[in-house]
Amino acid sequence: MFFELVGTLLAGVAAGLLVWVLNRTLKGRLPAWLVPVSAGGAMLLATISSEYGWFARTKATLPEGVVVAQTVEEASPYRPWTYLHPFTSRFVAVDQATIRTHPRVPDQRIVDLFFYGRWAPTAKVPVLFDCAAGRRAEIGSGVQFGEDGEVTGVNWRDVPEGEPVTQAACAEA
Repeated sequence: MFFELVGTLLAGVAAGLLVWVLNRTLKGRLPAWLVPVSAGGAMLLATISSEYGWFARTKATLPEGVVVAQTVEEASPYRPWTYLHPFTSRFVAVDQATIRTHPRVPDQRIVDLFFYGRWAPTAKVPVLFDCAAGRRAEIGSGVQFGEDGEVTGVNWRDVPEGEPVTQAACAEA
């Protein structure tokens, strides 16, 4: 966040200085308001570029085996351009490389989900998926795993068919 702020300020200073130098070269033929307007415009463009580029930059840094399962696009009134083209503000990634199963219950798997947000810390949540029954449960402190693969102390939630996070978690099931 700090580096984006510095980058935005530098874009404004660079654009303002460029127009100021151009105005000096042209011996003051440009209107005086053009320097602050160009600085503000450059800062706005730098901010918009950072907003729209965040998802691609973050996705590119994901380790191998981590797949983006679902994205959330956002539009807001104080960013009117987002109504034309919403930007991705958060997403859920599934770590397919570290899926854990029990040999006696192969349709149930423990998968690490990563929740990324534009201005939020990343959260890693282990989730138990029952791929055959189409349900999932967060793994909390009261969960018990038996030697036969039986799981107790979980709150199962039914998942609609075709839900993208479950599809990514159960891709090999």
